Amino acid sequence: MTFLPQEIIRKKRDRLTLTNDEIRQFAFGIADGSVTDGQVAAFGMAVLFNGMTLDERISLTLAMRDSGDVLDWSDLDLPGPILDKHSTGGVGDTVSLMLGPMIAACGGFVPMISGRRLGHTGGTLDKFESIPGYNSRPSNKVFRETVRSVGVAIIGQTNRLTPADRRFYAIRDVTATVESIDLITASILAKKLAAGLDALVMDVKSGNGAFMPTPESSRELAECIARVANGAGTRTSSLLTDMNQSLAPSAGNALEVQVAIDYLTGKDRPERLDRVVRALGSELLILGRLASTVEQAEKKLATALTSGKAAEIFGRMVAALGGPTDLVENPTRHLPQARIVHPVYPEVGGFVTGMNTREVGLIVLRLGGTRPNAIVSIDHSVGLSRIARIGDAVGPDRPVALIHASNEDDAAGAAAALRTAIAVGPDQPPDSAVVIDRITGAQP
Repeated sequence: MTFLPQEIIRKKRDRLTLTNDEIRQFAFGIADGSVTDGQVAAFGMAVLFNGMTLDERISLTLAMRDSGDVLDWSDLDLPGPILDKHSTGGVGDTVSLMLGPMIAACGGFVPMISGRRLGHTGGTLDKFESIPGYNSRPSNKVFRETVRSVGVAIIGQTNRLTPADRRFYAIRDVTATVESIDLITASILAKKLAAGLDALVMDVKSGNGAFMPTPESSRELAECIARVANGAGTRTSSLLTDMNQSLAPSAGNALEVQVAIDYLTGKDRPERLDRVVRALGSELLILGRLASTVEQAEKKLATALTSGKAAEIFGRMVAALGGPTDLVENPTRHLPQARIVHPVYPEVGGFVTGMNTREVGLIVLRLGGTRPNAIVSIDHSVGLSRIARIGDAVGPDRPVALIHASNEDDAAGAAAALRTAIAVGPDQPPDSAVVIDRITGAQP
């Protein structure tokens, strides 16, 4: 029977339910070009306005996954599950850098396919590319061998994975349909499930530095992802975590790699960052059946850190993918350093009472540390460090942060913006939860 994309668009426009075959035909048509840009845009707008059922979301996710290569690890006879974590992005979100090696140290295998970020959030791939020699686009042979021998490999998406999603997202980006939770879910999960996972944990951020604009939309996305992924056959849960302040005390690519190394080696484990890493790690070990209880999972993660095994695995992964063999031992020898480092002091002393986290991320962008668009190169050395937490005392001898910049003008502009972005008052606010909720994907 002749495939007519316009009839599928018409059905979704008229709020009718699409069949699995119709969705797969449309997704494959996006990938092979038989569906035009205009038709893709019209379909995206129809979904944005009319939504999708759970079955339609699952079908779209699997169809976009199957539009390209789907990784298969069975021939390697790995002695553990294939596991991964994904975050919706935030400021100072270094979790993947530590969690991948920690899960590998606990017996999991982590083929983490990450991306670059635009705007205020930064991206995992950009962090790793601040490491000299690190190859974020290795051959499939090197990728698989690194996963097999090291236990984790964190790389970028290849052109052969989810081509339907890559084209669909580009069209959504210029037709104001990015915000559809149905399409966000399918886009995230198509890429993750193409990695051949046994289990996945999602970190969905909520707060003024999060991708989703409201707490309600963050929760809706977390629930949608968990339900669709489980419906697609991959054990998944979502943690809703706070993004009303920078998660790590640094924001910027090389600076966040240093945070990860300090965390793995035990030099410094910032409390809020530690809570998120261990919560996600425990969830993933249980989903992967490497632990049966939270207590057992937490003990395994603690041993991975205290034994030094997670730090060792991080170093081996970096070396296997072309980076220096002694990065963990000598990070300052290899990571780029900004020419100018200035402390920023508040106009009045007191306690940090709030943070415009999105603006903090945009300060890093203006310094050159993230991309305003996909073609701009970035400066891996710039950013912020020693970012004060909400509740910290600041004053003439306690800065709100250190600015790492390439020139004095950029540093001055960042300092002025930072004083506006970080609120200081006389009263110390109470500590807030960083892990807000756990969402399993069970039907209501």
